Amino acid sequence: MKFCLTLAATVLLGAISLEAHAQAQQPWLADRRYGEGIGVRVGNLELHPGISGEVGYDSNYFLRASSETPLSAYRLRVTPSITLSTLNGQRAPGFKPSLIFRGGAYVSYNELIATDSKYSSEFSDQRHLDVGSDLLFNFFPQSRVGADAYLNFIRQGQPSNDPNTENAFDRDSVRAGTGITWRPGGGLFDWRVGYEFLYNYFEKSNFSYLNNFQNTINMRGRWRFLPRTALLYDGAYTWVDYPNPTVQNDGTIARSSIGLNGLITTRFAMLGMIGWTGTFYDQPAGQTPQQFDSLTAQAELKWYISGGADVMAPSSAPVGLSYASIGYLRDVSNSYLGNFYQRDRGYLGVSYLLGGVFVTALTAGVANLSFPESYFVSGTPGCPMTGACIQHAAFSQQRVDASVFAEYRFSNTFGLNGTLNYDRNFTDVSIPADPMGTTADALAYQRWQVFVGARWFL
Repeated sequence: MKFCLTLAATVLLGAISLEAHAQAQQPWLADRRYGEGIGVRVGNLELHPGISGEVGYDSNYFLRASSETPLSAYRLRVTPSITLSTLNGQRAPGFKPSLIFRGGAYVSYNELIATDSKYSSEFSDQRHLDVGSDLLFNFFPQSRVGADAYLNFIRQGQPSNDPNTENAFDRDSVRAGTGITWRPGGGLFDWRVGYEFLYNYFEKSNFSYLNNFQNTINMRGRWRFLPRTALLYDGAYTWVDYPNPTVQNDGTIARSSIGLNGLITTRFAMLGMIGWTGTFYDQPAGQTPQQFDSLTAQAELKWYISGGADVMAPSSAPVGLSYASIGYLRDVSNSYLGNFYQRDRGYLGVSYLLGGVFVTALTAGVANLSFPESYFVSGTPGCPMTGACIQHAAFSQQRVDASVFAEYRFSNTFGLNGTLNYDRNFTDVSIPADPMGTTADALAYQRWQVFVGARWFL
């Protein structure tokens, strides 16, 4: 069995962002179009409470390689949630508020029971709570000059390869930001300048060295030269700071990209972005500089299953829940193993709403994650006080992921649903678990998750 502070699970952590966490949630939490029902009006606000209960099976909860005794479990998940927002256009036609507000929160209780009783002790302490909340304020959205502010919190429980909960990667992420938007010419052109703060906190003291602050100055612009087609610009400069440095390096990341987003026919839409990203991480003496300086890109083609001439109108909302998409993403992110990782991912997606009662969604992707050379800190046992010890050479891992969700709604407030998730890492790479290289940590794993449940929503 394996475990050390620079285990392969940090590779997984390096590949998990807030966005990835949202994708791993129940779909009705990640996308309000799934989650919200008819709602109830509370003065000038709209309230959407809900609660779900699910039972399921997890084939490899600790994400172990086949040679490391993968452990499976039955799972119970109960998730109450609520959203509150200013009135939408259906409840208040023609209403143009000077403030748009939206807030939401959920708590997800997770209980796990070993499928094999001899491993009951491994799962006895794995029950946990996942928590999420968000607030968004949009001031003067129809004016020449407007402002926005937002706050998000996510608490995520995640085990390591070791069932001991003191070695779990449970963590909290707080994101807050604000910005000012300029909209001359009736809103055909807008430009936003903003600031964002992100703090990632690991709850167990074993991983306090991974705690980090990220401060970002960002800009984005849009010029709508057709009713539903626009040229885009997106740029950001991020400072990454580890307050308890040992292995991780502080640094900065600069990004800039330009592209096009919009309809090209009444049924087809296209998103295309291309840009450049550079990293500037600190490099202690004895380490070879490991930086990213290359092209980034995003491309997506989407087909709306229900189209028509009216989708060209600026106020039209043709999307609904019915579309098929194909896309590609190349980007770079801060990493907990080495300075950064590069991701190249192709993906497919289908989402369909049938008769207002049956909802189904499918996503699938193939990704290649590339990690640079990484080091043990000087003075680590087995590593000299001067210079640096290479922990591993540069490597890549290939991953496949797929998710299927379906829900049948017996009424406007009640539905039965099922979710199937699959994730696999095909790499044959093993990471040395100590400076002497006496033990190694295999990165490959395969995991199935199946849930069936019921949901009440308003």
